Amino acid sequence: MKTAPHRSTPGLKQIALLASMACLPVMGQPPPQAPLPTERLPFALPPLLQADGALHPDWRVVGFPKQHTDLPITRFEAGQVDGQAAVQVNTEASYGTLVHTLPADPPVLPGRLRWRWRLDTPLTGGLRAPDLRSKAGDDAALKVCVLFNQPLERMSFIERSLLRIARASSGEDLPGATLCYVWDSGRPAGLSGANPYTRRVRFISLQGQGAPLGQWLSEERNVSKDFVTLFADELPDGRDTARQALPTIRAVLIGADSDNTASRSSGWVADLQWLPR
Repeated sequence: MKTAPHRSTPGLKQIALLASMACLPVMGQPPPQAPLPTERLPFALPPLLQADGALHPDWRVVGFPKQHTDLPITRFEAGQVDGQAAVQVNTEASYGTLVHTLPADPPVLPGRLRWRWRLDTPLTGGLRAPDLRSKAGDDAALKVCVLFNQPLERMSFIERSLLRIARASSGEDLPGATLCYVWDSGRPAGLSGANPYTRRVRFISLQGQGAPLGQWLSEERNVSKDFVTLFADELPDGRDTARQALPTIRAVLIGADSDNTASRSSGWVADLQWLPR
């Protein structure tokens, strides 16, 4: 169990959650700030798997920082299912992400993201039911997230202050905004909103209860549009904000967690691609 955050200062869970998404190799050394792009630059994610079937070295496993909480790490293993090479993602009261961090130069604006995923075992056997709206149930059997360099000045005074405190407490340049696409084990698809621990993370439930298990499902999302929808309150022109005014991308990750509910799950992710607009 992890401590819930205090109302006025970032709590252990909030700091640890953000720190686990910071994806920085060295504590206290934030990456250089990228200039705002003036035009779209070509960008391709490295494949999740190498030609020999092993996990690609440009993707690395990140768990909760040990100084905040000592949780088991979700397992990410290269494998095959139904003849499809993929990354198997298994949780058991654990938390973890498989992260690719983008270089600061050239900067990359959000575009479209495509992937395939399948859930074999939803979150089961836990102490409580999963519930993405509550701190006690905030677990996802599968997720794909995009991390952004959201400027502090776009946040409310409270959010800006909380993030500054969290950055100072962790010693890391925590991401200003994270958008997650999740497979919800607690209710049907369609839920969206802010993470119950921090508004720096917001989510859309693409699959949920009633979705077929043990079958590959394909997803394609307009990340620019989804970011504008979920973070409109922090954009210069709200829902009318142009793509060129959106923050650049820091990292992309896949993950799963079952630590809050002390449950377990098993799924797969494959063919994660960044697409031209």
